[in-house]
Amino acid sequence: MARPRKNDGRLFRKEESKFWWMDYRDREGKRQRESTNTDDWDEAQRRLRERLQARDSNTLPLLRKGEQLKFAQWSEYFLEAFAKPPIRAAKTHLSYSRVAKHLDAGLGECLLVNLTAETIETFLRRRLEQRVVIVRSTEKVVKGLIKPSTVHQEFRVLRRMLNVAVHKRMLMANPCSGVEFPVRVKGLFRPHYMKWPEQETIERAAPQYLRNVIRIVVETGLRVYKELAPMKKQAVDLDNAMIWIPDSKTESGVAEVPLTEIAVEAFRNQRSRPPVPLRSCFPTPTTQPATRPASRRSGPQPCGGLACRISGSTIFDPPMQPG
Repeated sequence: MARPRKNDGRLFRKEESKFWWMDYRDREGKRQRESTNTDDWDEAQRRLRERLQARDSNTLPLLRKGEQLKFAQWSEYFLEAFAKPPIRAAKTHLSYSRVAKHLDAGLGECLLVNLTAETIETFLRRRLEQRVVIVRSTEKVVKGLIKPSTVHQEFRVLRRMLNVAVHKRMLMANPCSGVEFPVRVKGLFRPHYMKWPEQETIERAAPQYLRNVIRIVVETGLRVYKELAPMKKQAVDLDNAMIWIPDSKTESGVAEVPLTEIAVEAFRNQRSRPPVPLRSCFPTPTTQPATRPASRRSGPQPCGGLACRISGSTIFDPPMQPG
């Protein structure tokens, strides 16, 4: 009969090393000896407890893998596995990719387990001191300092990356939880509630089809790019003042949405505008797509209609037939 063990693990010193070493047994009973990479007793005890906890939860191999993984490698894996459609929208993946370039430049060579709140705060301060650089075909243009809201967005993406690492047992805890953002971000996450006089001012300067879009979005809260732009006429029931959303960003968004009298009138005006029967409430050109600069302004387009840029999507007014 095997002798009972007095403890699960212990710390000891080596003559040729200034760090504490830990000695413990894995799930198979094999003795493991590793360096804690610290000469602080409390920190060494914490790392030993992490090892024992990972062993008991059968995640010790993942924890060891995380200790050998650099942040740049984890960032690349995150973008490939957790930031592409259908998990995330294509525009979200593009935004994450842009942020990852700055994160890799500042934290890419750091091991995933070595990321601390102090390291992240130092990175954020350096980013706030940098300037915006616009790369053109002939030169690079340096402009003003990076806005705190931009740096805060990078911090949110970093926090999301490390949350997934914690979920995958690559990390025991997210160091972003102990980060205090260096500056106060004014107006962040504070929406502006548009008043009726403001909406009237916008509508007076907009063409008829854009007035319909504004009223529908304000009255229903539909997402312009995902829900309103691809809407078909068969999904609109004006008699019962109801529309059906077959595809949405969230599961709860796939539902029937009731319409107010203003929204019903806006849909009725929009449906009566095209002189020819079309399936879509907001048809887009099929012959020649609008270019990026052209989609930002209202005016004659190659397709013969009017285009408007709202929240990243383009809604076109079908060309009127002569006579």
